[in-house]
This record gives sequence, C-alpha cells and structure tokens, in this order.
Amino acid sequence: MSSAVTPCTPEHLNSLRKLLQAYGIQIEQVADGIDIPGSYWGESEAGLVGNTLFVRADTPLHSALHEACHYICMNDERRARLHTDAGGDIPEENAVCYLQGLLADNIPGYDRVSLFQEMDRWGYSFRLGSAQAWFERDASDALGWLLNQRIIDHAQRPTGQLRR
Repeated sequence: MSSAVTPCTPEHLNSLRKLLQAYGIQIEQVADGIDIPGSYWGESEAGLVGNTLFVRADTPLHSALHEACHYICMNDERRARLHTDAGGDIPEENAVCYLQGLLADNIPGYDRVSLFQEMDRWGYSFRLGSAQAWFERDASDALGWLLNQRIIDHAQRPTGQLRR
C-alpha cells in the first residue's frame, strides 16, 4: 500500500463502526498477511460478504468506505446474496462514489478532499479529470439517485437508511 493512502487505523475503524452501525454493517478486521474475504480487487482492498465489511490494518480507508457504500446502495435482493462482487449499474456506481464522499466527512482526521485525492491516486477516472471536480461539477445524476432512494436528504446528509 502506498504511504499516500490513509489506512484503516484503529481510530478510523472505531469511527467507521459508529458510522456504519445505522446501516447494519459489521466490520471484521483480518490479521496482517491474511487474504481479505470478499475482496473483489485482492491485495489490501476491503471485502464484502453479506453485511460484513472485511479490512486489514493496511486496507485503504477509501476502499472500506467504497465497499460499505456499495452495501448501502444495492437493493435488498443483491444484498441478500452478496459475496465479493457488489455488482450494480453505472448510475449506482456513481451514487456509491458520491456517498463515500459524504460519509468521509464524518470520520475524524479524514474528509472528502483526502478521499478524492486517494481515489485519484488509486486510479478512478472521471470526465473532468479528478474525483473532486466530478463531485463538485458533474455528479448531479448521482446526487439525484441518492435523493430518490432516500439514502441522503436534501441537505445531502446521510439518512442512515439502506436502498430498498
């Protein structure tokens, strides 16, 4: 893992647990050197199996947020059989990226600006050249999707509700 990426420190995991509790997401930390169950990308990337988010100490915080947001944004049918591949379509993926930006602001010592910089370093690609530019100027579809699903309110605050 690059030193330019914020890892899932014990402090961040405590904050994540509190944040994700409303969504019924459990976090399980995997020992160093052990493969992460449910990791789509392998390496140190977070994994999802059911409502459990798997991380290691070297898992990038942005990866944990992204996978948690997949769980929040998927429908009940996919959530019931979730193992490794969150699936979904492009509008949902965009909503996941937008939501992780909103949630990042709720983690002490981290925020959406840090998240967006890490997303850019990881290799996310957006038409406007950066995650932050996309979020600020080109993500009205993702915002609308999250509002329509009642995952956020009109003040862009997460509601603590899963997509139904």
